Amino acid sequence: MIVLLALLTIAVYTDFEGASLGRIRRLAGDWLECAVAGETDHEGRNRQATWYYFRLEGAAGRLVTIDLVELAGEYNYKPNRGVIDDRTPPVYSYDRRTWRHLTGVEYDPSVPLLRLRIQPERSPVWIAHVPPYTTGDLARLLGELRGHPHFAERVIGTSAEGRELLLVTVTDPDARGDKPVVWLMARQHAWESPTSWVAEGALRFLLSDSSEAASIRRRTVFHVFPMVDPDGVVRGGVRFNVHGYDLNRNWDAIDPEKMPEIAAHRRAVLDWVDGGGRLDLFLTLHNTETAEYLEGPPDGAFRGLLERFHKLLVGRSSFEPTRPASLAPPSTDPARKGRMTVVQGLYRDRKIPAFLLEQRISFHPKLGRFPTVEDRLKFGEDLVRVLAEVVGAGPVPPRPQATR
Repeated sequence: MIVLLALLTIAVYTDFEGASLGRIRRLAGDWLECAVAGETDHEGRNRQATWYYFRLEGAAGRLVTIDLVELAGEYNYKPNRGVIDDRTPPVYSYDRRTWRHLTGVEYDPSVPLLRLRIQPERSPVWIAHVPPYTTGDLARLLGELRGHPHFAERVIGTSAEGRELLLVTVTDPDARGDKPVVWLMARQHAWESPTSWVAEGALRFLLSDSSEAASIRRRTVFHVFPMVDPDGVVRGGVRFNVHGYDLNRNWDAIDPEKMPEIAAHRRAVLDWVDGGGRLDLFLTLHNTETAEYLEGPPDGAFRGLLERFHKLLVGRSSFEPTRPASLAPPSTDPARKGRMTVVQGLYRDRKIPAFLLEQRISFHPKLGRFPTVEDRLKFGEDLVRVLAEVVGAGPVPPRPQATR
């Protein structure tokens, strides 16, 4: 059991999966200062302070003030003041199932500092940046789905700390033929738990009893990577594996020892393509604080597919882009090796039609509220419908060609 601070009857705990918090001190009374632990990469650069998750005990009925500090960092080698501010209030829960956004936060950019005030109705209460999704949640989901005749899973490798990396496949095996194939990837970055809720919503809908889902299973194959970085999820990480490598920035510099997660997922995709498997669309799911957009493969070869995908997302889901659909550059930083995303890397390797979808965690104008777990699950359902239509309507994009 880890107790970071015991203050009269108030205690702060980080003794559970996904928890993270840095130093903590009492300022006065029930006023605490808590540092966001953050993470740096293998070079000690690109500090990310975008995840915190802790439990308060003994605070029922007491007005507790918490100042979150040490928010500044670096992104793609460019310093910033951090992305945690009053546009991204935390969520809280009494049971770790129902999460609500905290109101009345205050932000001081001069520090920078985010001040929270909470008067819990009962104890304990959990507080997090966004609704968490743990390896336990994934195990529960897969336990419910196993046994469905249209569900299959296999282990494609192990993480740096020895956890299984999974590939889930959903299709109707009795419906044969040259069916369109979609690949979906979630949780490349540990803090981006909303992507896991979207993936769960997608899988639950795909394997539901609805006639629409059954039709999609008959005519489409879905391959899903449900959790790329289980180690980071367990330890409350941000976006780097235990060796400090960003799992969406090193697809051109893969080291199977230091980044086995990238190596395993890349090999699963390339083995499929090189073995003659059809691949109509690959999508990786991500979260940002305030932006929402769709990005397609470099050089415009799949511009038509990008535009069709973007139009359907806007019209058939809660997707509300903050910028037009765009093409990924050939590399995030051409001057540095180890800066290619999965989209850039897969396109370079096999000209795969790979896309990246970013969804905001801030107030969502189309929803009229901060996104909830229920919104993410519903988006996963809508995303399946959109993906099935994208790959089944109009001309099929060219098959990726193996270039060994």
